[in-house]
Amino acid sequence: MLLLLTAVSALTATSFSDVAPVIEKRCVGCHQPGEIAPMAFTSYQEIRPWAKAIRAAVIRKSMPPWHADPAKSVDIANSRALSTKEIETIVEWVDAGAPTGTATIRTTPRDRGGWRTGTPDLIVKIPGHAIPAKGIMEYVFLVAAADIPEDRWIRAAEWKIDQRAVVHHMNAFIRPPGSSYLKDAPRGVTYQATRAERAARRPDEAETDRRELLLGYEPGYMPIEWKDRGKLLRKGSDIVFEIHYTPNGAATADSSELGLYFASAPPRERVLTITPADANLNIPPGDPAYESKVSATFTREVELISLQPHMHFRGKAFHITLRYPDGRTAPLLDVPRYDFNWQSTYFLAKPLLLPKGTTIEYTAVFDNSPNNKANPDATKSVQWGDQSFEEMNIGFTEVAFPASADPNVAILSGTTRPKPTTSN
Repeated sequence: MLLLLTAVSALTATSFSDVAPVIEKRCVGCHQPGEIAPMAFTSYQEIRPWAKAIRAAVIRKSMPPWHADPAKSVDIANSRALSTKEIETIVEWVDAGAPTGTATIRTTPRDRGGWRTGTPDLIVKIPGHAIPAKGIMEYVFLVAAADIPEDRWIRAAEWKIDQRAVVHHMNAFIRPPGSSYLKDAPRGVTYQATRAERAARRPDEAETDRRELLLGYEPGYMPIEWKDRGKLLRKGSDIVFEIHYTPNGAATADSSELGLYFASAPPRERVLTITPADANLNIPPGDPAYESKVSATFTREVELISLQPHMHFRGKAFHITLRYPDGRTAPLLDVPRYDFNWQSTYFLAKPLLLPKGTTIEYTAVFDNSPNNKANPDATKSVQWGDQSFEEMNIGFTEVAFPASADPNVAILSGTTRPKPTTSN
């Protein structure tokens, strides 16, 4: 009888066939050759040695990396969070001795050039910029002519990062013809622009006539298409890279690339990235919960597409809330434990229609206390700055509106700075 029960138990035990769909859905996007994870999870043989480590990571919810609280956030399309059932399945499998099964894991194939979205219509490449072994590097810029014969709509864009270990972030901007943004910069070579060059602009210049954020890369980035929406690349425009390298002890050279994918016809909606930011940050020394607030009010109806909080080492939490014209409020995104090393862009499962007059409120919470293990120096006040030991509060936000509309009157973003909130 005991032998029979043992046989039945073996037949019903959770096997790799039960676990494989979870790994494929939640893990393999990063755990495959060419991606950010240090080991591949594309087969039973690759995963089995890590079984106990996987069990521990999913129980403490450190893996897969996901920082939004689903109870206080809208539905997110690209959520990596494991359900209770998925966690139980992995735990049961490991506790059963990680038995094999018949399942296989499908990866996201790249084309021969190494692209997830397919072969790009246009590639902009960094020409092997040298990064020293040590030191603090100022931002590096690259201006590249798009060289297109007519206006084109970008339906998707994808980063292919060469030296991930030293790339803190990269931003790609569209610089339209006639823009004042880095107007005297050389084309086709990397260089370091001064703060004055970066800030220079004509007084009457509309924001999207100066530059428009196309796509950013930070650890945690995954390519997602805009599908039937797009960003406009005008004839005569340039693509400008803003790059932050962080030397890590070994000199190297970076040749990262950005691929652009053009739509075959004009989209119904234009996507615009707005960047409400608190450039007047002044975080007191030792403060464990300093709050910085910023907001954006829309002067026309828009659809909300995605959100991305951005802070540095002292970032503790980030809360984003909607305030409707009638005074009602609703939570959008709550990140109770911000992770500077994994900065996700949160794509809404369904675009959210925001009436004219709606305000998005962004609250960044900083821990400048000795209890923050990542804090470079708890004895100093901290202001806005490029480097990771300085700070930022930016609420990157993608919205969409009719493609025929003027983007320069689509929104009115403003910074609000109530009296700073500090802990007792």
